[in-house]
Amino acid sequence: MGSVERVKDVGSGVVQVEVNGKVETLYVAGPPNDRWVFWNGRVFRGDFRKDASATRGPHGATTMRTLTAPMPATIVTVHARAGDAVIKGQVLMLLEAMKMELPIRAPGDGVVSAIHGREGQLVDADAVLVEFK
Repeated sequence: MGSVERVKDVGSGVVQVEVNGKVETLYVAGPPNDRWVFWNGRVFRGDFRKDASATRGPHGATTMRTLTAPMPATIVTVHARAGDAVIKGQVLMLLEAMKMELPIRAPGDGVVSAIHGREGQLVDADAVLVEFK
């Protein structure tokens, strides 16, 4: 995403972030240890506190090791398999909930170690869908 230059709370659940001179609007919901963030057409979920335990990548960046279902949904298609090398933003699985398509995208480059679920399967919110090595 780049370096964050400024963060401004502009309302209940609405935050503006300046990144590389560009202002982005993010919508945030949930308690501090389980935030849901909607940004640029995508949903991110997790514990975004600075002291949250997470795997650290190069230069101290937090990296995601699993992807979970954002809400109860049905798996429509599975686009990846264990052992597949994936790139950031690649759709790994497509879910459907409340007549909305929810693409599950790779948070970064990596290798898929496991896919949990099959096409047509109902999954609960928080169900682990994809694991990375």
